[in-house]
Amino acid sequence: MTEPGRSGQEARVGQEPRADQEPNFNGDILHVEHVSKSYGAVTALIDVNLRLAKGEVLGLIGDNGAGKSTLLKILCGFQPPSSGRIVLEGQEVRFKSVDQARSLGIDAVYQDLALIPQLSVVQNMFLNREKVTWPLLNRRAMRKEAQEHLSEIGVQIPDINAPVSQLSGGQRQAIAVARSVFSNPKILLLDEPLAAMGVKEGSLILDLITQLKARGEVSIIIIAHNYGQVLEVCDRVNLIQDGRITIDKRSDETSADELTEMVVAEYRRALQERQQRAR
Repeated sequence: MTEPGRSGQEARVGQEPRADQEPNFNGDILHVEHVSKSYGAVTALIDVNLRLAKGEVLGLIGDNGAGKSTLLKILCGFQPPSSGRIVLEGQEVRFKSVDQARSLGIDAVYQDLALIPQLSVVQNMFLNREKVTWPLLNRRAMRKEAQEHLSEIGVQIPDINAPVSQLSGGQRQAIAVARSVFSNPKILLLDEPLAAMGVKEGSLILDLITQLKARGEVSIIIIAHNYGQVLEVCDRVNLIQDGRITIDKRSDETSADELTEMVVAEYRRALQERQQRAR
């Protein structure tokens, strides 16, 4: 696998190691190698190579339909790749389900959050893993543990007994992330956690990601469209265009303007191709 760009130079993606040289996993928890994904005649991912270091926050950016969510679905076990391999902590893995990926330390939080609005914060935190003192639920222990866990990672919820439906969008997203962190994942996948959020709500999630990054106990891949926000919390960014990772750069070696220009240039090329075909 290719190391990220140095001295302002972007990494060359897709470069293979020499035949006599094994990939270097030193410091990395995850490697995606030559992964492609097709749905019949439609190709969503093409020869994707990606790496994630332990404790690193990686931003995955690109236009709608570029392949970002497809890649996350493969990493969390929701879909298998058509080709290529996934290497977790130096061992090749083939996920057969989301539960299997989760058992190996990979968890995902999607835009729809998978929270039950009618249930309280505590009930959502312990959904399907309730504490029981036979024959009753140990509600006191669950409230205490939920409050301690939320406070530990910097999530402030005024009333953890309140229904999730009464919370703001940012607070709901924070609960969904906190619930995943509660299961002690090695890798956390965040699919558009800042979508449709205002500045105040978005800052709550960015603060949470910053807190998790400072603890260094979980590696994070975050999909986002706001490049300024991505660069604020991420160590590196990967740009996906037409199913390929075209850029792998450290956050301090690029800018929101540069990333935006790359996407705009892709629009221009697509427009020119349509115009040429229409002639």
